[in-house]
Parts: sequence; structure tokens; C-alpha cells
Amino acid sequence: MASLIEANDVKRKMYFEYEGAPYHCLDVEISKPTARGGQTLVRLKMRNLLTRAVFDKTFKAGEKFGEPDLVKVNATYQYADAAGYHFMDQSTYEDLVLSAETVGDDRLLLADNQDVQIHKYNGNPIGIEFPPIVELDVTYTEPGARGDTASGSVTKAATLETGLEIKVPLFIKQGEKVKVHTETREFAGRTS
Repeated sequence: MASLIEANDVKRKMYFEYEGAPYHCLDVEISKPTARGGQTLVRLKMRNLLTRAVFDKTFKAGEKFGEPDLVKVNATYQYADAAGYHFMDQSTYEDLVLSAETVGDDRLLLADNQDVQIHKYNGNPIGIEFPPIVELDVTYTEPGARGDTASGSVTKAATLETGLEIKVPLFIKQGEKVKVHTETREFAGRTS
């Protein structure tokens, strides 16, 4: 039997099972009672990993959740087709397929041979987790002109190989490889 997690022990970025589905905790707010005899309440902002829905729910501190049968496997992005996005499990070489709806806007971070972690719930792939930073090629950006910094604008738009558009410093040129924060989708530096 999997151990149970109390609501007041749930932390940000933790995984838990509620009403038979796996959830990812996005934020936690604990409100302590001000009156004697009041109950401590825990407000969770949580994402259902099967439906991708995000909502807030309040629980009593003593309520318990199960640990989900959630496994993270290291995988490499291969290609996309009508069936979905294909990844290769790095340990078993099994083909893991995620639907376009499941991948959503994260497709803009997927370049060929990108290493990711695939979440499997009860043996089925249900989600994707990226490393903190990915490296992508700049396919288009305007050349930075000398003196552009005088106007206060020290960044310019760049289109990356996946179609993602970000702001980059003026010195970045077309054809260079840049680092992108996967959470904020912002420029994180250029590769050496």
C-alpha cells in the first residue's frame, strides 16, 4: 500500500493522487485559524495530469492523499506525425507517444534529439517535463545596428528553430545557438 500524504504536508511541485487521478501541486497556501477550535485549511493550486486542467481547491489539514503510480522516464524527442509526438525511452528504447493536446505549447521547446522526462501513470505516458534550460538554433533575427542601444531598446525579436519567438540581446546573430529557460521561455544566454 502506498503511503498517504496529509494535505498540510503537500509542497509546491509535489505529485499526489486525488479522486483517482494524478495531480501536480503548483502552489500551496496554508491558513491557520484565528479563533480557538478553528481548523487549519490548505488551499492548493493543482493541475490534473490527465486532463491538464488547473484549479484551486481547499482541504482540511488532516485530509490525506495517495501517492500516484507516477514514474518519470528519461526520453529523447524523435519526431511528430499524425499520431502525436514520439519519444524514445532511453533505457528500454520503447517508443512513447504523446498526443498533440498533451504536448500543447511545449512543442515550441522540442528540437530533434531533445532530452526530456516523460511522466507515465499506470504505465501510460501522460506528460512531459523539460530540463530547466534547452538549447535552440536562431533561424531568423534582424541584424543589430550600432547605436540601437541609445533608444533604450537593447533586445530584438528572434525566431528559433521550433517556431518559438523570444527577445534576445542585439549581439545574437542568425545561425547561433541560444539557451532558453523552459519555465519562462526567456533568453538565458548563448552557447559557447
